[in-house]
Amino acid sequence: MVKDYIKIFSGNLIIAGRIKEELRLIGIMPVVRDESESGRLAGFASPMQGVQEIYVQPTEVDKAKPIVDQLLASFNAEL
Repeated sequence: MVKDYIKIFSGNLIIAGRIKEELRLIGIMPVVRDESESGRLAGFASPMQGVQEIYVQPTEVDKAKPIVDQLLASFNAEL
C-alpha cells in the first residue's frame, strides 16, 4: 500500500501528530506508519522508538509539502 503513496515526513511523533492534524484540516487524510507500534502489537521490539512516517497520495503532495515545510520551519525557529 505504501508504494502507492509518497513519504512527506519522517520523524518525531509529536511533530508528526501536528502535521497530521494540519493536513486533515485541508482535507488530506495521511497514512501514518509507526514501526515501533507495529512491532509492539506483534510482540517485537523496534529500535526506532517514537518515529513516524507520513505518506500522502501523489495527487496531494503539492498541497501537503508546503504545510510540512512551514511547520518544520516554525519548530526549528523555536529551538
